[in-house]
Amino acid sequence: MRSVVPPAEQRRARRAIELCHALMSEGGEVSGAVIAREALAAYDALPNDARAAFFDSLAAEFSPDTAQLERAYNAYYAERTQDNLVVLQRCVEAPRQELFRRLNTAPGATAALVSMRRKVLDALKKHPEWKGIDADLAHLFGSWFNRGFLTLERIDWYTPAIVLEKLIEHEAVHEIAGWNDLRRRLAADRRCFAFFHPALPHEPLIFIEVAFTRGMSTSVENLLALEAPQIDPQSADTAIFYSITNCQPGLRGISFGNLLIKQVAQRLGQEFPRIKTFATLSPIPGFRVWLKTMCKQLDASSAASQLELLRRIDAPEWHENPQEAERMRKPLTSLAAYYLACAKHDREAADPVARFHLGNGARLERLNWLADTSKRGMQQSAGMMVNYLYRLDDVEQNHEMYVRDSKVAASREIRRLAAECPLERSRSKH
Repeated sequence: MRSVVPPAEQRRARRAIELCHALMSEGGEVSGAVIAREALAAYDALPNDARAAFFDSLAAEFSPDTAQLERAYNAYYAERTQDNLVVLQRCVEAPRQELFRRLNTAPGATAALVSMRRKVLDALKKHPEWKGIDADLAHLFGSWFNRGFLTLERIDWYTPAIVLEKLIEHEAVHEIAGWNDLRRRLAADRRCFAFFHPALPHEPLIFIEVAFTRGMSTSVENLLALEAPQIDPQSADTAIFYSITNCQPGLRGISFGNLLIKQVAQRLGQEFPRIKTFATLSPIPGFRVWLKTMCKQLDASSAASQLELLRRIDAPEWHENPQEAERMRKPLTSLAAYYLACAKHDREAADPVARFHLGNGARLERLNWLADTSKRGMQQSAGMMVNYLYRLDDVEQNHEMYVRDSKVAASREIRRLAAECPLERSRSKH
């Protein structure tokens, strides 16, 4: 959908686009850094409507030449030589990619381009014609943010305040309630690590929060409590990854999480040899939404009494009644186990957090009843959380099994609970 933009703003967007064309010219190669800086400044000064016009022009004027592409394809189809393949590859690559490379020579350009992609991503539903811009930036970021360019750094109370403020700002799993909360999360029995990139020195790309425990944790509220007693980290046998947060929306789809988990686990194992168990305490963010869609199937599976019971989770504070909570426990845990182990989105796990950890080679280990009774925890997953277990010797095998065969590595307990679900019994009959 072509953007409707007032004439004055169209002129401003046109000026930014003309600078991009100048950057791509032969003369632009000589004074590239200067023109790149001017082009980014012109883009940065655009109001939102003018930016839409800028992206329209970027999509239309810096895409592959279809006539050249067709000729190159026909030549390669007729004679599949390496020379023809090279020509075809050059024609397939949008000129935008070279434009972005040249823009990236300006000071602060990498951060500007990451921000640019965020704006494109936010508007893709309304402007599907911008998908090429997104794809080109994602392709480049895959190289620019390669693991070889990233540094893993521990964040503690002595880390510069500008970085600590970013943690408070970006924490997306369990909100950090101010500096006292952050101080407890950085205490001696905790660890926080983040990946950084040289082009974004004070901007964590992704960070992970870890708690040292004795045994796998069953409640995040006990971990997050300010008054939670500290333990001697040398006495811990388990590292619980209780929060993983991506800080840069413009880098969505650029995977750092699997690298981060494995590297942190290896580093902690070297520092604390007693720690043999590496596991998460994770939310189940899609469970309640999925459960609503399953009501008709539950009804069809002759589980009317169970369905009526499950509908009570819409009542406020049902979990505070011990008898009511106990009645709900069995049906909810069996449904949650089925959701995590069997429900699919295309060929992958239905739950987004499950997709992340299973894709990284973790095993679905244990459900924890009423582990997060915060408002968000109850709304997302009826208060349940799950432990994903990372056995470093099994990670590669689990990953391959999940990616190749869509099979979920799960404990016997999870399998047993899933088998008790009415949906599983109904599926087995068919």
